[in-house]
Amino acid sequence: MHSSALRTTMATSTQRSPSSQTLGSLDLVNFLLSDVQMGVGPFLVIYLAGREWKAKHIGIALAVHGMAETLTRTPVGGLVDRVPWKRALLGGAVIAVAIAALALALFPVFWSVLGAQLVIGSSSSVFFPAICAMSLGIVGRANFDARQGRNQMFNAVGNVTAAAGMGLLGYLTSNQHIFFFVAAMAIPTVWALRRVQPTDINHQLARGCDGRNSTSAGAAVSIRQLFSDRALVTFFVCAVLFYFANAALLTLVGQMQTKGSEHNASLFMAACVITTQMVAALFASWLGRTGGVGGRKPWLLLAFGVLPLRTALSAVFSTQGEFLALQLLDGIGVGVFGVVSVLVIADRTQGTGRFNLALGAFSTAVGLGAALSQFVAGSIVHDTDFRSGFVFLTAAALVALLILALFMPETHARWSNQPAMRKTIPA
Repeated sequence: MHSSALRTTMATSTQRSPSSQTLGSLDLVNFLLSDVQMGVGPFLVIYLAGREWKAKHIGIALAVHGMAETLTRTPVGGLVDRVPWKRALLGGAVIAVAIAALALALFPVFWSVLGAQLVIGSSSSVFFPAICAMSLGIVGRANFDARQGRNQMFNAVGNVTAAAGMGLLGYLTSNQHIFFFVAAMAIPTVWALRRVQPTDINHQLARGCDGRNSTSAGAAVSIRQLFSDRALVTFFVCAVLFYFANAALLTLVGQMQTKGSEHNASLFMAACVITTQMVAALFASWLGRTGGVGGRKPWLLLAFGVLPLRTALSAVFSTQGEFLALQLLDGIGVGVFGVVSVLVIADRTQGTGRFNLALGAFSTAVGLGAALSQFVAGSIVHDTDFRSGFVFLTAAALVALLILALFMPETHARWSNQPAMRKTIPA
């Protein structure tokens, strides 16, 4: 009797049967979050550039956003591990971003923008670990590869829709109205989030435990043990360098193309984002089903390999059509990295109870890389020219690729010879 009950419990820890309402609402949340995030990303650059902000000051504003995320993502990831009310955390963050977007629209002066960026950066740090935690808790580890691919696909499709709408809005009216649109989109996002049934989320699975007891807090490996994992730490280093080389690229292109053509800048930026996200959506959907074929590392090498090619060509290209073509490469990198990075972390933290803390630390790492990228590249462009900035980013991308190729081990259980970390609950 005991053996039969144990087998049944273990099966439910890996095979989940969430309601169709929850799964559909999770799709919708991933789609709508793009509208909340998009306007305070690349469109902020052309909004500030159109108001004659200097490249260095734009870089500072972007760096404040990045540093706010960097300082909050790890503790937020730990918080997501510890508390069961992940929907409330995510909903509160969406509302905070909406309020900050209104501040950007109404008070586009230096200190007000920095304050809004601080709020947006801190609040946005909740999005990534909360969505991943809810997803893992809803579908279980056995179906997480496919779910993460689906999340990334809906996020990319949402990015395409948001970019098209915001680009058209900025072209027909003004870039200021984009931020009003961002604030308004918080309403349907929170509505969709409320439709996710809390009873469909196994909070033990959501934190990376085995999921055999959805009410027990359970034990977790120590933070020291988590970050003594060589494979995990090596991946974090690679991720920092990847974002350091990638984050500033589109913003530099946006600033360069805005000069003398502010009216058309929002359409150009929208076209860049749409091109990237359409390709990313295709790759994400496919990788969700095939990400385990051949392991994780070959796909990471693809994502890291297209980046130096893209940055190098940016140094010699000059027309909007050429830069749009380069966004095809960006779509490959974004689509692959967005899916596989989460799967790598799930591989290395399975059974540890520290999945979201590791996600938060990963987000801190890439946030640090992105913030430094915006500041350093923006300063280089301010003191020299755009071509020098692109050459600098190419060198960083090549270093990232080299470290990944030489030192990053495979993490997929079927293809890896790396020992797993000690499990929270013995099998």
